[in-house]
Amino acid sequence: MEKESFEDEEVASILNKHFVSIKVDREERPDVDHIYMSVCQALTGHGGWPMSIFMTPDRKPFFAGTYFPKKNQMGMPGFIKILGIIHDMWKNEKEKLIETGNQITDAISRDIDAYDQDLSDDLIRESFYDFKHDFDSTYGGFGGAPKFPTPHNLYFLLRYWYKTKDPSALEIVEKTLDAMHRGGIYDHIGFGFSRYSTDKKWLVPHFEKMLYDNALLAIAYLEAYQATRKQKYADIAKQIFTYVLRDMTSPDGGFYSAEDADSEGEEGKFYVWTLDEVKEVLGQDAGEKFCKYYDITKKGNFEGHSIPNLIQNSIPEEERDYIDNLRKALFLHREKRIHPYKDDKILTSWNGLMIAALAIGGKVLQENKYIEAANKAVQFVFSNLIREDGRLLARYRDGEAAYPGYVDDYAFLTWGLIELYECTYKPEYLQSALNLNDDMINYFWDEKNGGLFLYGSDSEQLIIRPKEVYDGATPSGNSVATLNFLRLARLTGKHTLEEKADRQFKTFGLYLERASRGQAYLLTAFMLARTGSKEVVVVGKDRSEASPMLEIINRDFRPFTHSMFYSDHHRELKNIAPFIENYKVIDGKPTAYICENFACQSPITDVGHLKEMLH
Repeated sequence: MEKESFEDEEVASILNKHFVSIKVDREERPDVDHIYMSVCQALTGHGGWPMSIFMTPDRKPFFAGTYFPKKNQMGMPGFIKILGIIHDMWKNEKEKLIETGNQITDAISRDIDAYDQDLSDDLIRESFYDFKHDFDSTYGGFGGAPKFPTPHNLYFLLRYWYKTKDPSALEIVEKTLDAMHRGGIYDHIGFGFSRYSTDKKWLVPHFEKMLYDNALLAIAYLEAYQATRKQKYADIAKQIFTYVLRDMTSPDGGFYSAEDADSEGEEGKFYVWTLDEVKEVLGQDAGEKFCKYYDITKKGNFEGHSIPNLIQNSIPEEERDYIDNLRKALFLHREKRIHPYKDDKILTSWNGLMIAALAIGGKVLQENKYIEAANKAVQFVFSNLIREDGRLLARYRDGEAAYPGYVDDYAFLTWGLIELYECTYKPEYLQSALNLNDDMINYFWDEKNGGLFLYGSDSEQLIIRPKEVYDGATPSGNSVATLNFLRLARLTGKHTLEEKADRQFKTFGLYLERASRGQAYLLTAFMLARTGSKEVVVVGKDRSEASPMLEIINRDFRPFTHSMFYSDHHRELKNIAPFIENYKVIDGKPTAYICENFACQSPITDVGHLKEMLH
């Protein structure tokens, strides 16, 4: 629609003569996008982009739609015709449009959050069966085309499997992770995932690559590796990080937002291949072998070209190194092509997700370079995206930081800091997480009804102040904040945060009961609240001496276990979690304390005994 209408002289002349045209970057202004998307969904029954909203000068919407062709086409009204009708009505029936705008604004302004709903533990089991019912047992994932990765669905299922030992939950996760990686949604030449698949097989992607997808998927593969110890999941996570650190990281350490789907005006052109091109690069025999594995054929599987995929094939173990060398040769050849446009905005929220992913990767894979990258990104945010008064900002680009941060910025960055603490045990990360969390409550918390507003009390006040709880392509800020509340409470002993989490469940309980599959991350938080957790405190002279114990704690999938480390080098931790002073070294050895339901077991100084007790 951008090329068809907004860059068209005829359309532009009408817009410029009769309208004030505003183009919104929905990543920079999710508050504006959320409000008017709600309007579009209410008026048309669906949403999506491109989205056009017509509103009065005081921002009250009276007409909305998604795609319009330039001129009338196949029963669809053309954009030029719509502009003409609206202009005529504004001239002749202005009061009617103003009244419509007032009615729509009133309708979406009603306080839909004023519920006080208690939830039953049965919700967890019922939600699992909803996921199981919608699972595509043939191709993995949920529902039909288009298919989105939605990794937080898999987080919930992994925790359900851990809690109940129901093997079908793990089977759903593995089938989905395997199918996505085999499909064309995964870039088998340069790594990283595209945004979604246009078909149910995961073959043909929308070729755009988003930072948030790759962060959330990396976490899913890392957790699957912990749960199953299957090396392939660790390898896929490493490949995602290779892509991000190579192509999506600024020299100063912040992470870029996205790469476009098209280059040279064609979607997917950068990523697809022909049989002859592969043979030209690799040679006849090697080219034929590579193409056989990766479904690159004369006919092609995408508009006469081929998207590399492994949907029908597997590479034998003995050939993997050889095939990977061929892949590297193709990657170097592909690098000479014109690259898709890179959206080099650095968004605080999405950086928070990648910080979390890299921290988890560093902990699980024992790779210090991932921890260093996460730390560098944190320092970038603290240096460039915090205002002089301490207010977190949402976007950085070309030396300019802008827009007061939204709830997602605070919640996602806090998540990243918690993960960094649990892999480095540096108290400053935990303190920063607490500080950010306190600021978030100050700016976003609804004292009357509970829940966190999308934008802050100090931000531009729009026609309504919404709360988002739907876990879409990313989990909502409310969902992530709720899990943060629980984790911070259990790490620090600040039980007022447990109360905040409980208020979240009551505020959004009706949404969870009506459509739990749309709140998978909030369900994950609810499961932690109802399951309870283990807190493991390790005390020692220094980190290296205690590392065997810490590695035992972090090696396997333990989603309801939180860990802390205390030593003479971490004295400041007692200011964050005063109870930590109660834990002492026994017999001069690193000592672990396993605590549950506010009671601790006898101290443990033997690594084997710790492993046994954790199991």
